[in-house]
Amino acid sequence: MKLDWLEIRRKLLHVLIGSILILLMALGLISPLGLFMVIVAGSVLSVLSLRFRLPVVAWLLDNFDREKDRKSFPGRGAITLFVGILLAWKLFERDIAYASMVVLVLGDAVSHLVGSHLGKIKNPLNGFKFIEGNLIGGVAGSIGAMMFVEPWLACLGAFGAMLIEAIQVKMNEAIIDDNIIIPLAAGAIMTLIRVVF
Repeated sequence: MKLDWLEIRRKLLHVLIGSILILLMALGLISPLGLFMVIVAGSVLSVLSLRFRLPVVAWLLDNFDREKDRKSFPGRGAITLFVGILLAWKLFERDIAYASMVVLVLGDAVSHLVGSHLGKIKNPLNGFKFIEGNLIGGVAGSIGAMMFVEPWLACLGAFGAMLIEAIQVKMNEAIIDDNIIIPLAAGAIMTLIRVVF
């Protein structure tokens, strides 16, 4: 099977940026307002990139962005990653928020890479995804989330989020990005389980 080097680079950057961001948050070096301002700045650069080739931004987009996103929403993956992390940070208890972010950072990247490069069994919920990717993504997300919550809670949150991520969630005919769906699903599942049990 031919390796998709663009997707490998994208997912490695996804893990690196997400991990650095979680570390900065845990150390108190970035606030929710600071993260929101990064999202606003990224959105402005995205709009400007539709019309102009901004030196550093253009290089990043050329090397890490999908062709379709460069034409319609440059930097979409990075912006939605930051939005998903900010939503988890503001909506959930601290330990569940961090666990949800790790499920996004590790689970999503591993799920995509394993599914697209090694997957054989199509997911019946989504013809573009593979069961192997969702399962291994759930394992990776669970292991990472265990740094913040109990192992059983981490597993239920991660595997639940990977299951929901496999379904294409739409709003007004637009598919909601999995960078937003995954942390919200993981956090909601873990919060609900904690409340019930």
